[in-house]
Amino acid sequence: MKKNHLMIIVCILTVGFISGCSKTFNKTFGGSGEEVARSAQQTIDGGYILAGFTDSYGAGSRDVWLIKTDANGVEQWDKTFGGLDDDCAHSVQQTKDRGYILAGMTRSNGAGSKDVWLIKTDANGNEQWKKPFGGSDEDVANSVQQTKDGGYILAGMTRSYGAGITSDVWLIKTNASGETCDYSGDGNCYENESKWVKTFGGSGEDGANSVQQTSDGGYILAGATDAYAGITSDVWLIKTDAEGVEQWNKTFSGSGVEQAYSAMQTKDGGYILAGGTDSYGAGNADVWLIKTNASGETCDYSGDGNCYENESKWVKTFGGSGEDFAWSVQQTKDGGYILAGYIGSSNLWLIKTDADGVEQWNKTFGSSGWNAATSVHQTKDGGYILAGGTESYGAGGVDVWLIKTDAEGNAPATPTP
Repeated sequence: MKKNHLMIIVCILTVGFISGCSKTFNKTFGGSGEEVARSAQQTIDGGYILAGFTDSYGAGSRDVWLIKTDANGVEQWDKTFGGLDDDCAHSVQQTKDRGYILAGMTRSNGAGSKDVWLIKTDANGNEQWKKPFGGSDEDVANSVQQTKDGGYILAGMTRSYGAGITSDVWLIKTNASGETCDYSGDGNCYENESKWVKTFGGSGEDGANSVQQTSDGGYILAGATDAYAGITSDVWLIKTDAEGVEQWNKTFSGSGVEQAYSAMQTKDGGYILAGGTDSYGAGNADVWLIKTNASGETCDYSGDGNCYENESKWVKTFGGSGEDFAWSVQQTKDGGYILAGYIGSSNLWLIKTDADGVEQWNKTFGSSGWNAATSVHQTKDGGYILAGGTESYGAGGVDVWLIKTDAEGNAPATPTP
């Protein structure tokens, strides 16, 4: 796998039919340009919210695009946010007040060439406030979540602050209004300041692609580091307390390039990570699925990327001779896992495993060109919602793609109006 394929930050739906008790559909959204959804989830009303970017609509070269659909994937409204330059959302979540929080990057606002951008909307997608975070260089948020106190946690990378001459992991905790304690603007918070900003990293390229608040009130971050591995890139898992102070960190590595793009705490208190590996598996690059215990440890004592008999926590690869990668993972109601990404650099790939990471089934969608899922979530009916981009279908070069499957991953093969 080429390193730029792993390190890239992706700025990167018809009418449903009934299969059992699960609605399924296949939809595209877009114009003559390029559109990709980076994040999607089911909303309280049973519909779906998507966020990413569009260069067909809005004010600038690329604008943040927020789309709300009903339960059948039919668009109810959409909003764009941005200026004359590139702006993109990498993560979206519905908030407790039924509005939405979006995080990503902006070139149109802020202090540097690229800044973190945090946008809060009401339930109809109308902007309530927006906040840029950054310094004189490039800073990006890849993940956001509302925290138990009503504030927000953001994770990504910063080139403006930290220990490295390239990039460091950036973790930002705000209050409910998107404010932090970083009054000095140097990327750090000090004594008696209640909300905080933290950096993690060494002399190389470090970044976080995923953050989640854990059951103890702390945070789990996943991404990649080459600070401790020279010219390669390793999966990096960092656990902090509620104040963002590191409790432990773990790297998972081989001889090539590895990166985690998604992580979450599991029901047993451990963690599940998904991304890609150059070092293990069958092909040029394979999907890498890592299950750890609560301390971030796995069974991979041999270091070859696999786990063996009587080893309790596991590492799995999935793939063929081409380039395969997972962008998103979630634990399912049955204790297993659902993964989404691409296979062979061309088809959207959906993989379901049991609780031990053993594949139960997989599905592909797409024909020619680039097709990928960047987000997957299990829905209330036991099916799955996938979002990403497609070159095979739609109105433009790349269109937003939203697919709703049943519990076995079945959905219409091609989009319908």
